[in-house]
Amino acid sequence: MLKLVSLKKEQLQNRIDAAQGRIPCDLVIRNVRFLDVFHCEWKTGDIAVADGTIVGIDSGLRGTREIDGSGKWLVPGFIDAHVHVESSMMVPDQFQRAVLSKGTTSAVCDPHELANVVGLEGIEYFLEAAEQLSLDLFVMLSSCVPATHLETNGGGTIGGSELATLLFKPRAIGLAEVMNVPGVLNKDPEVLNKLSAFSFGPMDGHCPLLSGQALSAYISTGISSCHETSRLEEAREKLTKGMSVWIREGSVAKDLRTLAPALTLATSTSIGFCTDDRNPLDIGHEGHIDHLVRSAIALGVPETVAYRSASWSVARHYGLLRRGGIAPGHIADMILLDDARTCAISTVFKGGVDVRELAFRKVTAAQITNTVKAAVPEEADLRAPEGRVHVIRVEAGKIITGRAIMNHDDPGVLRLSVLERYGHGSRPANAWVTGFGAGMRGAIASSVGHDSHNLIVVGDTTADMRQALSAVISMGGGFAVVRDGAVTASVALPFGGLMCELAPSALARELENLRAASRAIGCELPEPFLQLAFLSLPVIPELKLTDKGLVDVNEFRVIDVRV
Repeated sequence: MLKLVSLKKEQLQNRIDAAQGRIPCDLVIRNVRFLDVFHCEWKTGDIAVADGTIVGIDSGLRGTREIDGSGKWLVPGFIDAHVHVESSMMVPDQFQRAVLSKGTTSAVCDPHELANVVGLEGIEYFLEAAEQLSLDLFVMLSSCVPATHLETNGGGTIGGSELATLLFKPRAIGLAEVMNVPGVLNKDPEVLNKLSAFSFGPMDGHCPLLSGQALSAYISTGISSCHETSRLEEAREKLTKGMSVWIREGSVAKDLRTLAPALTLATSTSIGFCTDDRNPLDIGHEGHIDHLVRSAIALGVPETVAYRSASWSVARHYGLLRRGGIAPGHIADMILLDDARTCAISTVFKGGVDVRELAFRKVTAAQITNTVKAAVPEEADLRAPEGRVHVIRVEAGKIITGRAIMNHDDPGVLRLSVLERYGHGSRPANAWVTGFGAGMRGAIASSVGHDSHNLIVVGDTTADMRQALSAVISMGGGFAVVRDGAVTASVALPFGGLMCELAPSALARELENLRAASRAIGCELPEPFLQLAFLSLPVIPELKLTDKGLVDVNEFRVIDVRV
């Protein structure tokens, strides 16, 4: 549960005096239409702030700084209901620079990407970093390290007793996404131990396409949210059974258009928005939670409902006290809008301070580098079985994959390999994939391979695939594009093989070059690297490849590549 710092008596006295006009407030926004999240309607008033807290919505208060809000709208700061900061490719202090200006003033993160690389140290890093940020970053403690027994990670196994040691850290608020659905339904003792230990607080779910009695059994354990909902009827069943649904719009998984009809005034208390995995390019070009809000409104969701779901609904679910509303006693995380319908942001306030005036500081938590310990494989090691084979089908914008039976040399079928990167000396697992583009000639490789983050590469020749893996290994992690044996673009991610310390704008430029290089070799996917990352995630249906082999996710076992 969230731990709040006790207020000093002097702070309380100042707020009481400011609220009654005895002393000037720090900030007053006059005559502004603001969102009353409790009635879910627009109202007009003067919003007064003192000591980082809203102290009044009444007229007549004075402020050291006053803003005319006529013709503008004021809404609570957005809260990302579920995000992996690692998937932004930015360390936390750079991540906050990217999202605060977009109106995201708080985020609920699951650090299981870094935890699967280095273990408990990865969670501790985020807990420590969170206390040094201007952004309010809350940490759900990672429940699935490793995610499954079907892959090799570097972080070993984090059990319930290890997680319990972090329970009383200031930014720890609950148990992160429980991806091991079979473990829950089959009453795995270790899974049940974690659920029991965290039953006092929020526990996030991860149950794509689960329904009926199985869904009821899963929810009965106390798991109370899911961000993996991709179908409208699936969302409605989960809502009926008391589960909060976080509508996701990441860089790969895009569920908003499908799920928007589920978001109404009646359901807005149980629906929020999340990004899960969103890269700096999309944050810069489209936005963060603000992108989901304006998109939802464009799809017909009432403005008041969309803004409520982006703030108060998430705060209420996670027990983030004094957040998500514009009312006395609430932290003054607010967004002043030029236009409510398009979510056109004028000014973002964090604790009553314009975020453009914040003095960001560098996080001083320990560096986590040198995590890629694999040797470059030989070309022969990257050859998959040939003939009639099982093929993973990739669809742009989806992390759920299809499956097909094809000949290995059919048009559009490419080679796919996953190489364990933690120094165990394993040979790569090899299979086949389609959906990257029938004309792709070359290879792309990455050290971002959810959730264990082994090295993953796709290409049309083993020579280019080997060269791409070599480039990623030499950088200590990152992305590489290769054609005819030459690296045409790369981005280094040396921090855990997942992140870097580049500023958002600089990283975006490098990613633009990377995308251009992937298009130049014939890759047709708009976000090939994050799409590639999900091909090794064996908790998302239907067919995936880990370092241990081709996984039939529905049967939860490794199968032969040959038919």
